[in-house]
Amino acid sequence: MTSQSPTGIQIHLQRGANTAQIAQVGASLRGLTAGGVDLISRYPENIPTPSCSGVVLAPWPNRVRDGVWDDDGIAQQLAISEPKLNNASHGLLRFTAYEIEQTDAAATLRATIHPQTGFPYEIETTVTYALTDAGIKVTHTLTNRSDAAAPAALGTHPFVTIGDVDPHDLLLTVPAETQFTTDERMLPTGTSPAPEALREGVRLGDITLDTGFTDLDRDEDGHVRHTLTAPDGRRVTLWQGEGFDFVQVYTTTNYPGHALAVAIEPMTAPADALNSGLGIRRLAPGETWSLTWGIELG
Repeated sequence: MTSQSPTGIQIHLQRGANTAQIAQVGASLRGLTAGGVDLISRYPENIPTPSCSGVVLAPWPNRVRDGVWDDDGIAQQLAISEPKLNNASHGLLRFTAYEIEQTDAAATLRATIHPQTGFPYEIETTVTYALTDAGIKVTHTLTNRSDAAAPAALGTHPFVTIGDVDPHDLLLTVPAETQFTTDERMLPTGTSPAPEALREGVRLGDITLDTGFTDLDRDEDGHVRHTLTAPDGRRVTLWQGEGFDFVQVYTTTNYPGHALAVAIEPMTAPADALNSGLGIRRLAPGETWSLTWGIELG
């Protein structure tokens, strides 16, 4: 089933009591329920996507300083998409209307990054959203269709919640050893130890974050797991698979319809990675890179 909104065609998925809503523009996860409970912070149907909510971020997540990066000795200048801080932000597909293939419980969206000012490479991308018994599994692919090795990174920007609970009372855990320090333009200046309290659980109403983390603990299955836990013990888990070695956590009081919202953003590279090289993967011509993450209610 589909409908229309300012974010393009809206895809509606259902598997038993679980549902998801995907926006065509940005391939954004804009709704997810498990047992009738919202696991994604919803926003009004009649507005564009706020705060990059649920959008796929490729071929880089987060910011590039001044939009300038060194492409193996060639200076590249990207368009400045964050004028307030004079950065290029969140890749080149944020406002792209993806092609859609859909079944009742899954959808695959496709878009191509074409050569353009500041990024002279062609990369085909897909994202598949598939409902599961516990929530949703998301699979991304990036395929280099250029004649030369193409730099690539990927992130996503879901706002996670337990929708019938005051978000101030949710406990957040992030299993990270290291956090990035930033300047006034939200660009990295170095690293420091991550707060130990985040590993144990901190109340969302007591913290303010717009912070990148790395050195993430992985479980035996190779997944990193971040959690939000309600006072009654219900827990939503965002897991990120191999290749997602970074995460950005962002809290805001400006999300439409919510007094407080939190984005937990799996990333393969941190802010300004096109300059630092940290987490950037050079895809050979024809090479495909696959990545997975998901959200579950337990």
